[in-house]
Order: sequence, then structure tokens, then C-alpha cells
Amino acid sequence: MSDPRITPFSGRVAHDSLSGQVDAPAFTSGQAASITAPIVDLLRRPGGPRDRQLLRGAQVLELDRAGAMSFVLWDGYCGWVDQHALGAAQKPTHWVHAPATHLYTAPDLKSPETASLSLGARLRISGETGAFLHTDCGHFVPRQHVAPCTDHAPDPVSVAESLLGTPYLWGGNSRAGIDCSGLVQIALHAAGRACPADSDLQEHAFAPHGLPPGSAAKRGDLLFWRGHVAWVTDPETILHANAFTMSVAYEGREEAIARIAPESPVTSHIRLPAP
Repeated sequence: MSDPRITPFSGRVAHDSLSGQVDAPAFTSGQAASITAPIVDLLRRPGGPRDRQLLRGAQVLELDRAGAMSFVLWDGYCGWVDQHALGAAQKPTHWVHAPATHLYTAPDLKSPETASLSLGARLRISGETGAFLHTDCGHFVPRQHVAPCTDHAPDPVSVAESLLGTPYLWGGNSRAGIDCSGLVQIALHAAGRACPADSDLQEHAFAPHGLPPGSAAKRGDLLFWRGHVAWVTDPETILHANAFTMSVAYEGREEAIARIAPESPVTSHIRLPAP
């Protein structure tokens, strides 16, 4: 059976790319849309558990609707989101590179904030006033917290390190809460690199860059266990969103390997090539 996380088929409607591959009552090319909420859960099914989260400005294809929920395809991943989190497709111009920021009602740091945005959120900027940029929703964001979408972070590990202390949240993808695979994905996306959403999908996608067992660790390497992934920050240290500390935290590499060993040995040591 196809993996439902990456198979754009709601059970009623399938994406055109699956024509001839699945027995679907209907097929569609989908309707382009943008996430307009600061953050929204991507559910396995309407009313079901969270698989991932989408941030403001994420570009999706809406494939189906059921009640107040929409089945969407985002970056190769599928699930259901609240329709109220969807708006007309708007190509973003900037992304939030600070760990978090606020939208304000006016270009004034003393004005009321209207929303909190996480690292990785995307905005369409239409103008500027002093130290603030005008957003497509009519609110204002500090210039220091955003960068053009064409500007990528040079070091994904530094991006991940900026989220140190973020609380652990299963399926989380934001500064408000994040899990192990979310920490890898948000950092690689900030660096302009493709990355699947879940640790097993990441391990499979990056498998061609695996190193032999016993290889020396280097900053930027990824260590995988069954159901878990961590960044290597230096040869002796890893950074991961983990349930042991319930946060994004540093941990000694050998200590972590020994602690996790009763549940799983290291299954892959991967060194991604330079972009």
C-alpha cells in the first residue's frame, strides 16, 4: 500500500499525477493556495492526529474538501488543514530568518502585535516604512527579522542552533514547538535545500550520502536512529529536538548513542554534499 503521507489521494480525489496508478472516483490538478494562518496543523485525516505543521506563506495545492477541512499537497507531503487557514495563492517575497517575530498593526514597535510568526514563515512584502516592512495582510514586520526568499542561510546547523530551547512537540515545525525531523527540515529549507518532512523519509532521501560505520563525525552531519534524527554540531556533540529533555538541546554524541541504544542503534550517518 502506498504511503498516505506522500500519496496525494484523499480517498475520494487524487492528484492528476496518480492517474492510472490508483482507483480514484475523481482526479484533479488542484487549486493553488497559500497558508494565511501563522501556523496550522496538517492532520492525517479530518479530526485525526497531527502529522506536521505548515507555516504562514506555505504554498499548497488544495485537492479536496470535507466539511471545514481541506486536503492539501505541500512539498510532497499530504494531509488535512482547516480551510480557514487557506487563502488565495500569493507568491512570497521574504522569509522569517529570526527564530521568531511579530506582525504589528503599525510601523511602530510600541503598536499592538497581531500575530507571532516562526522562523521559516513566508511573507509577501509590498513596501517599507522606516525599520518596518509592509506585508500582504496589511500589517508590519521588523526589517531585521526577514530576508528575501532568494537569500539562503549559509549554514543549516546555525539555523537549527538558533532554535535551542524550543519545546519538543510531536509533528511540530515552528519556534513554538518542534520535533527532530522538523528541526532538520526547517534548517535545510532555510538553506534553500529540499528536505522531506519525517525522519524515515529524510533517511531514505539522503541515503546516497551515507558514510561507513565508524566514520568520524563532522559539523553538518546527520545521525539517524529508528524514528529519530540529530544534527552533528562538532565531532563530540549533537543538537536535536528530543523527548529526553523535551526541547531542542545539545547532547554529547557518544552519550546520546549509548542512551538511545536500547531502543535503536544508529541506523545511518549521513554527510550531505555542499550545495
